[in-house]
Amino acid sequence: MKEGEVKLPSPKAIPEWAGRYMVIQGKENPDWVWKLKGVMRPAPQSTTFYCRVFDEIQVTQAGLKVKDWTSLDGHPELILWEGCFEKKSNTVRQEKFV
Repeated sequence: MKEGEVKLPSPKAIPEWAGRYMVIQGKENPDWVWKLKGVMRPAPQSTTFYCRVFDEIQVTQAGLKVKDWTSLDGHPELILWEGCFEKKSNTVRQEKFV
């Protein structure tokens, strides 16, 4: 890691706010949504977080290993949902980053 770089978190269960958005706004099957994984990265504003959601099985079948947010940069087809959460306003926004 280079000086000044931030270590990005490894994949985890998707954040509750992202899952709720996918189920309520996206009308996705909750049984499917809660099996997905997510990677996050902080935004320049300390109260905002970006999230990418992916299916671990699809990623494995594609021969990819997701270590952090950047692992999916070259594979937009494997990103099922992208968005951000603004803690101050408690809002979720779907947004494409790639």
